[in-house]
Amino acid sequence: MVITIHLQLKSHTLATMNPASKNIQLQYQGFLNTHLLWKQHVVYNLLQLELPHLQCQQLTELYVPNLRLGKRVEQFVITALKQDKTIKILAQNVQIQNKKITVGELDCILRKIDRPIHLEIVYKFYLYDATVGGNELAHWIGPNRNDNLLKKLSKLRDQQLPLLFNKHAKETLIALNLKSEDLLQRVCFKAQLFVPYKSEISFNLLNKDCVQGFYVHFSALEQFSLCKFYTPKKMDWLLEVQTQVPWQSFTIFYEDVTVLIAAQRAPLCWIKFPNGDLQKFFIVWW
Repeated sequence: MVITIHLQLKSHTLATMNPASKNIQLQYQGFLNTHLLWKQHVVYNLLQLELPHLQCQQLTELYVPNLRLGKRVEQFVITALKQDKTIKILAQNVQIQNKKITVGELDCILRKIDRPIHLEIVYKFYLYDATVGGNELAHWIGPNRNDNLLKKLSKLRDQQLPLLFNKHAKETLIALNLKSEDLLQRVCFKAQLFVPYKSEISFNLLNKDCVQGFYVHFSALEQFSLCKFYTPKKMDWLLEVQTQVPWQSFTIFYEDVTVLIAAQRAPLCWIKFPNGDLQKFFIVWW
């Protein structure tokens, strides 16, 4: 089951926006144009939410400027869902509490036509490392090796989705005139995938359209000495590569990245090759 959403604003529309609004619009565009991590089949007993193709327009909602990336993505998902006339958002970011202790959170409860749905929202960046795990899903890890796809899928299946059936969620559902057993459960799991530089990687369960670039070890950067570089802030990892940014020379870029690598932080960067080609890539310290 698949979400198909595409946004392409005209350049003159972006040009008329103030810098903050333009940046959020580009984040939204990058989010919408990111593919689902899998489509039309079940992965780890998880189904993606199915939506028809939507015509997306310019953002008109106000957004808190300094949210962490995960919360910004949740806002974007709700914004996109509201464009579907068959969907009604019943609740979002629902805190499930046992007295004053928070047990967990339900990302979104919606009604699509006549069927209520509990939706969990995920947006991730994963790198392929064949030395980790023994199957396709286990090979995908976070940029700093403190996260992995298998762990996230397990958390969704075993913790986040079952929260709907927790006894402390009953009060919230009663207020919405719902029963847990009546809800379908779906995920909106989007991701950007990165593979080792100049390597051919074969995988079958995940969507190959999610591959957005490559990664290299810090020690291998010298081969790109004739290229230009830009390091977006974390929230702008959502963006597709932009041409009008302050590109750095290799020497300056290398100095900046050295600090990040020393702190064991793997940055997402943009690279402009001498022939003009643009791409995303990670530099890893491990």
